[in-house]
Amino acid sequence: MRTWSLRPHLALSTAAVALAAIIAAGGICGAADAELTKLKEKYKRPTSIPFPKTNGYSDAKYRLGHALFFDPRVSGPGTMSCATCHNPSLGWKDGLPRGVGHDAKQLGRATPTVLNLAWADLLMWDGRKNDLEDQATGPIEADVEMNQKMPVLIGRLSEIPEYRRMFKAAFGREEISKTTIAQAIATFERTLVSNKAPFDRWLFNGKANCAACHSTWRFTDDGFHDIGLKSEDLGRGAQVANQPALQHAFKTPTLRNIDLRAPYMHDGSVATLHEVVVHYDSGFVQRASLSPEMHRLGLSDTEVNDLTAFMHTLTSQDDPILIPVLPTKEASK
Repeated sequence: MRTWSLRPHLALSTAAVALAAIIAAGGICGAADAELTKLKEKYKRPTSIPFPKTNGYSDAKYRLGHALFFDPRVSGPGTMSCATCHNPSLGWKDGLPRGVGHDAKQLGRATPTVLNLAWADLLMWDGRKNDLEDQATGPIEADVEMNQKMPVLIGRLSEIPEYRRMFKAAFGREEISKTTIAQAIATFERTLVSNKAPFDRWLFNGKANCAACHSTWRFTDDGFHDIGLKSEDLGRGAQVANQPALQHAFKTPTLRNIDLRAPYMHDGSVATLHEVVVHYDSGFVQRASLSPEMHRLGLSDTEVNDLTAFMHTLTSQDDPILIPVLPTKEASK
């Protein structure tokens, strides 16, 4: 298990009332001790990062994954790295409404964050990837994203003696494969964990019921919901058959560090957190697959502003990620 330093944070429970009053009161707003204890347990941060038995943590594997994540040679044209779209300075996203892939072509959906994914299930907006190992090489091989052929990548990395040494240190052999590339990148990604934020000092309840989906310390249920966006994209519904409730359904994103990741939604169609709250209050499209949690909330302007302010308290001051010095053929001689 890899551990990390913990700092202060705050969590989104059911809803949306008077953040300023909560903070001014020094913390808890109207919760009995028993209820408060349950809320604290619900949003309690873990003390270590889980790694699968099939891909345990090692420093050597972390260093290799760190290098691969930032190396543009992983892409076919040698111009894009994983960090191109998952920029640590932008909440591990790209700051664009929708991602940009190979040949500068716009993709169909927004780039999801890679923050706090060590605890996640069914990755990508539509859940088509089972785990980080499964996800890691997907964008690399996709012709619309990084457009890399795996045999070419393996050959490219194998020509660099330092990479061969790094793979041997991580996996006990110099031989490079799709599996070891994926395991190294997944190991690095599992260590991308947000520190404590102002939320972690306070808990509150209210009528917006955000915690119905944005639950746990990561503020996500890892589920898929139709939140009524005006979009023809079927999301999870295109991945599973005969599931009417999953039409137009997309994975619930974490709200940790959410104010670093505008614009919002799977299609980048909402520019600000204030607009996000307004959408959930009354701006959604009515259809058969709409999540039962979506209904008019009747929030006042003050409550909308309070909930928006609350979400800003979910952002932490995270440790900086160093850009690695990448192996080169010349430096390795």
